[in-house]
Amino acid sequence: MSVEKLQRYREQMRTELDKVVDFWQKYSHDTQYGGFFTCIGKDGKIYDELKYVWLQGRQVWMYCRLYRTMERFNKPEILEAAKSGGAFLRRFARIPNSGSPWKCAFCLTRDGKALKVQRTIFSECFYVMAMDELARVTGDKDMQAEAAQMMDQLVHWVRVDPSGLGKPQLSGDTPVCSMAVPMMLLCLVQQLTEARSGEEVDKYREVGGWCVKQILQHLQRGGTAILESVSSEGKELPGCEGRLQNPGHALEAGWFLLQYGLENGDQELQRTAVDKFMEIPFLTGWDKEHGGLLYFLDVDGYCPTQLEWSMKLWWPHCEALIAYLMAYSHTKEPALLDRFSQVYDYTFSHFSDAENGEWFGYLTQQGKVTLDFKGGPFKGENVNRLEKGLVRNHDRHK
Repeated sequence: MSVEKLQRYREQMRTELDKVVDFWQKYSHDTQYGGFFTCIGKDGKIYDELKYVWLQGRQVWMYCRLYRTMERFNKPEILEAAKSGGAFLRRFARIPNSGSPWKCAFCLTRDGKALKVQRTIFSECFYVMAMDELARVTGDKDMQAEAAQMMDQLVHWVRVDPSGLGKPQLSGDTPVCSMAVPMMLLCLVQQLTEARSGEEVDKYREVGGWCVKQILQHLQRGGTAILESVSSEGKELPGCEGRLQNPGHALEAGWFLLQYGLENGDQELQRTAVDKFMEIPFLTGWDKEHGGLLYFLDVDGYCPTQLEWSMKLWWPHCEALIAYLMAYSHTKEPALLDRFSQVYDYTFSHFSDAENGEWFGYLTQQGKVTLDFKGGPFKGENVNRLEKGLVRNHDRHK
């Protein structure tokens, strides 16, 4: 039964991925200025020409990953689109007058002028992912070195001196550790070390271990809750911020931890990843009345202050699918496949747009589409990681 289920899932995922890639190839390429349009309506119409660096980086990464790892996407037009996006990023994303040669904009005009900058590391993170993956398919050593240099700067900002991010230290602002930061750094460590050896891997060994320790600090209340933010000492924070839970982020951290544990032979970490970072957020975050994962929760049961807390977003469901597929692939525990099936059935019956292709990203608690665009400031393309995972898992069961 498991093999049959996975085969059915794989075929549906394959079809969905083809539709997603077709949608972005058809509507997102800016042939005049380079890069990609990211604000795309439900039917493919561009409703805003602003270009968000997160999504420029993600799309370059996605095209390169597909080109490199899936034979049917090994096409010159996909590689050329990735090169165009990479060239746009290298030319415009970094802001030379920001005080650091590595700081990137968050948002650009269509022709590449910086419009907004965030005092965080995430634009830079997606820049690193894009440049490293593009370097893998082009063989460009300078590009690979650039990605490594920016990674060095990110580690410095996070672990040594954050002043280069431009965020002032205010008198009432206590240091906070957000799970998103070590999680993203761990993602970059895995990106930069994949299928490499020697000094390239040794350089990031300590960084990866540090990231894991930082993420594990978010397991609080005697191992019964994953909290989104903790103090710099790894303690629970007071107030709404300290009680906040983000099931999608916790599940995402879970599969990062599982992957790290598998790569390093750490069985205890593998078990923690599944039992704590997957099961706890799923059991607390799944909406028992309407189905789907709630966006935010308060660990003490108060109403979260985030206005969108009860909505169902596409990306937490993607993270849950990846997490449970990976967990089942390595443990063969039937309950984990059941979890995957539960999330899969909700996800593909609610987010996928059968008429126009691609996915909607934002639903009400009851599961109705509330924002019908396909791309925006934060939402880009979907599902390529899921199909890759299904292919690997199916191959093991042949």
